[in-house]
Amino acid sequence: MPYSYQQIISCLTASGIPAPDAREEALLLLEAFSHANRVDILCDRHRIYDAPGLDAAVQRRLARYPLQYILGEWAFFGLTFKVNEHCLIPRPDTEILVETAIRTLPQGGVFADLCTGSGCIAISVLKHRPDLTAVALELFDETLALATQNAELHRVSDRFIPLCADLLTSGREALASYAPLCGIVSNPPYIPKADVEALAPELFFEPRAALDGGADGMIFYEKILSDYTDLLSPDAPILFEISYDGAEKMRELGKKHLPHASCEIIRDLGQNPRVATFLHPAAFFGIS
Repeated sequence: MPYSYQQIISCLTASGIPAPDAREEALLLLEAFSHANRVDILCDRHRIYDAPGLDAAVQRRLARYPLQYILGEWAFFGLTFKVNEHCLIPRPDTEILVETAIRTLPQGGVFADLCTGSGCIAISVLKHRPDLTAVALELFDETLALATQNAELHRVSDRFIPLCADLLTSGREALASYAPLCGIVSNPPYIPKADVEALAPELFFEPRAALDGGADGMIFYEKILSDYTDLLSPDAPILFEISYDGAEKMRELGKKHLPHASCEIIRDLGQNPRVATFLHPAAFFGIS
């Protein structure tokens, strides 16, 4: 079925997608499938486009299949990453974690990106910190293959070490040979299990394992703080993305597992807690 820009907007809004999002998504769909220039699209909003794959793409989006998966790629931190159903879609809020890692990680070391997904965090850091190497830990082979492909795409594969392991069981042992690490960076699953079913329709197409953080949403954070800190060098930070209501929970976990470490909460543009950083004095590692 052929569509005009205005017709796609009307279809998307009728399916429940807010009008501002629908306008941008219509542009992206037409650019991707008809290869039209967005200036030309906006100059003639009723021009009809009959491009191969366009109707199928619109129909999938009307079924609330994520636009990012339809396009097969998405922008993050000024780069474009390949994405599919094997990874969580990169989101702008996570860029705050990347910014924090770029300015915080010590010089010249190896850091771990736990639950790497598409690899967008580790790769974005590596692009801006040529002195660093990343070990990217991921549970699923298919997801790790996608992250490796993204590392090759952005020409950092010589400093990107893919590692397939379960963070909750075998991850620490798998990472041990790379110690001492100069930092841990992670955007782990942090949505409480009971809340997953109430998420937006698009999120049902994203991998459930990348969303479900256990009963209270904290299982991965607790595992990292309890089992992985002895892999760090004395000046190494731990950097987490957290939920909007996760600040106090992170502070409590810090008191439990890292009583001598400082915990800083960094807020996003909406003033919601977004990143938790743990910095350890040398005494925490038993170094005089």
